[in-house]
Amino acid sequence: MSPAPEKLPALVVMSPEFWPQLFPADVRRRLEQFALVDPAEPVDRFDDPRVMDRLAEVEVLITGWGCPAVDRQILEAAPKLRAVLHAAGSVKGHLSREVWERGIVVSSAAAANGVPVAEFTLGAILLAGKGAFDLRERYRRERSFELGYIHPDIGNNGRTVGLIGASRIGRQVLELLRPFGFRVQVYDPYAGNLGVPTVDLGTLLSTSDIVSVHAPLTAETHHLLGRSELALLRDGATLINTARGQLIDTGALTAELVSGRIAAVLDVTEPEPLPSGSPLFQLPNAFLTPHIAGSHGNELARLGLCVADELGRLVAGEPLRFGIGAADLDRAA
Repeated sequence: MSPAPEKLPALVVMSPEFWPQLFPADVRRRLEQFALVDPAEPVDRFDDPRVMDRLAEVEVLITGWGCPAVDRQILEAAPKLRAVLHAAGSVKGHLSREVWERGIVVSSAAAANGVPVAEFTLGAILLAGKGAFDLRERYRRERSFELGYIHPDIGNNGRTVGLIGASRIGRQVLELLRPFGFRVQVYDPYAGNLGVPTVDLGTLLSTSDIVSVHAPLTAETHHLLGRSELALLRDGATLINTARGQLIDTGALTAELVSGRIAAVLDVTEPEPLPSGSPLFQLPNAFLTPHIAGSHGNELARLGLCVADELGRLVAGEPLRFGIGAADLDRAA
């Protein structure tokens, strides 16, 4: 009979309302195979003497949305800290570079959070290629249609899809698209061999029927799509953004959509939410959703399970599957 796995002292640091959603009972049982966690609610602040006292023995921080900054003061209070496992996406908002400088390993559930984003994107691409967004508006407006009429300009067979960014999510979208009859091309200056053509941004924009944005938001990619880039989109193209609103110049995009030349599916915008008077709310060729592509509802448990599995690898002395190195920070979202 194999011995029970080691259990590491852990502290859960996140807004308490997320704890039961990320770690429902079955996922919590998996976590507790490897971690000694306080059965009470997680903490969402470090400026409590009782929390600071607990940090002295903690070997793992399990973080999530609402985690305060893990800075030098916190690290000095946690001399035994070995790992930070984040039950959400980006770690740039709460982890200082000193975490990596001290040799602490870091993992993120960004890949798990990316699954519903990729699924949402696939659905949007399929619906856009089928003309569903435009035809829905037409049907709602006319309240009738000609039964048996064959629409000549719709369909996904052979349609060209351009992906901006071979990020973790971008690659998941690419894999989901493989069974379909699309021609897929990618723009990413850092991408290696993806098994599909890689092209420059101008070529992708001017030759794709559907363009989906998956680049991380960095200083380099802010307003990656401005007036001149959007003008390259072919008439009738659809632009999908499930990444970050700041990647696209909202004013320039609004002008293109008002003209009716292109369409857009926007789960994220700049600003977010949009001002109530934004014309995008009224445009038939702008399909807006309120930042729902990422994990919601029962999808959150997938993030917690990712953390529990990473903790199991840590206990077993195995490399983390979704580890994040200091070198990844400059190019990560």
